[in-house]
Amino acid sequence: METVRIDKWLWAARFFKTRSAATEAVLGGRVHVGGLRVKPARDVRPGDRVEVTRDGLRWIVVVRGLADRRGPASVAATLYEETPESREARERATLERRLARPPGADLGARPTKQDRRRLEALRRGARRTGA
Repeated sequence: METVRIDKWLWAARFFKTRSAATEAVLGGRVHVGGLRVKPARDVRPGDRVEVTRDGLRWIVVVRGLADRRGPASVAATLYEETPESREARERATLERRLARPPGADLGARPTKQDRRRLEALRRGARRTGA
C-alpha cells in the first residue's frame, strides 16, 4: 500500500469519528494537502503535509504511515507527526479558550422579579417617546 484516500486516512488516524465526517470536512475545505484544497479521493503518501481544521483548532501534520482501516489509538498516533509550530499554536489557543470568560459572565446574576419589572417599565417608556 503506497497511497490511501485522504478521507480514509483522516478516519484511520482518528482526526474524525466517522469516515463520512472526514469526507464532509474535506468537501467543506477544512482539509488541505500541500497547501491546496483537495477532494476526498485525493491520495496521500508518506511525507505529505496535511492541514486539518477541526473544532476551531488547526492541526498541521506530516504523514508518516498509511492505513485504510481504523485501529487502536496507539497505532493511529504513529500515522502522523505534528509540527512543533502547530502544537504550540494549538496549545496556545486551548489555553486562551480556557482562560477566556464564558459568554454572559459580565451580565451578573439573574435579574429579580423587581429588576425585570423596572426593565419593562423603561422599555415601555422608551417606546412611547419613540427612542
